[in-house]
Amino acid sequence: MACLTLKATSYFTCSSDTSLPSLPFKSLKLPPFWPWQKLKVGPLSVSPMGFGTWAWGNQLLWGYQESMDSELQQVFNLAVDNGINLFDTADSYGTGRLNGKSEKLLGKFIREFQGQKRKDIVIATKFAAYPWRLTPGQFVNACNASLDRMQIEQIGIGQLHWSTANYAPLQERALWDGLVAMYDKGLVQAVGVSNYGPKQLLKIYEYLKARGVPLCSAQVQFSLLSVGEDQLEIKNICDSLGIRLIAYSPLGLGMLTGKYTPSNLPSGPRGFLFKQILPGLEPLLRSLKEIAQKRNKTIPQVAINWCISKGTIPIPGVKTVKQVEENLGALGWRLSSQELLQLEYAARESPQKMIQNVFQTR
Repeated sequence: MACLTLKATSYFTCSSDTSLPSLPFKSLKLPPFWPWQKLKVGPLSVSPMGFGTWAWGNQLLWGYQESMDSELQQVFNLAVDNGINLFDTADSYGTGRLNGKSEKLLGKFIREFQGQKRKDIVIATKFAAYPWRLTPGQFVNACNASLDRMQIEQIGIGQLHWSTANYAPLQERALWDGLVAMYDKGLVQAVGVSNYGPKQLLKIYEYLKARGVPLCSAQVQFSLLSVGEDQLEIKNICDSLGIRLIAYSPLGLGMLTGKYTPSNLPSGPRGFLFKQILPGLEPLLRSLKEIAQKRNKTIPQVAINWCISKGTIPIPGVKTVKQVEENLGALGWRLSSQELLQLEYAARESPQKMIQNVFQTR
């Protein structure tokens, strides 16, 4: 069934020097953004930027409340109306009783979306490597549970959320076989991984290839705040093997938005992290601001465009209409080579970096 067979069939082109209007927008009835070319992720065609939905259901870190659902639906509709067709989620997204809430909301919003673009939507969901998922069959069951929550018949990209190689290497092989099984059963159109380092990425690529399953995507923390030798090595491997790199946390959990300072921190656990890192980011934030002002853009738009210019698909998280409007302004133009060098030099000169995900492997 086509519902979320989700084969995007429309292709667009745009000039690399096209400039899009920046914020603010005053209503949801935005003029169409300049069209852009879709990117291939295995058999799928996706927008050059997707949106992450970690915050949809997460009370601890992102302060989710069910009263937000109406705006989240506006967020989804606005994104799709403006050409975004890639949405990243996970079966673990949600807090406590809200576990799986992100997938449930996405499914609801897809069903209620009016318009032709619904058939082009690509859902990329991640399956957690929970310690009780010890067999391929249990991993396939996890995939079926996600399909049930979203009430769709096929997932665009099924991803292993993290590797267990560091602490449960025997479980790792069962999870890989689970990816093969869900692909062979047609439950997913493509498979990918998340939080895999260069060594494990090469291993799973070869393992899947030997079983006739292409590894289409690798998701990793990738931003001006987190880029390092591992990320660049992963990017090189992806480029050489035809794997699409998906950049999560392109705004460093909000540290690259320019919104926060050491004296103006977010509430909750992020505030503690920001307090440690923000004081050492002045060179980078200063360069982001300089380029943003010169281009009549915002700091987040420049930071996201850097990820696009490096050949990744960034998936910034969104939970408000304002965030969607702003992030869309990262599309349709490209930083110059000189600006890229300026930002990367400023990143090196900034003494603090984002901490790596604890599940990231080598």
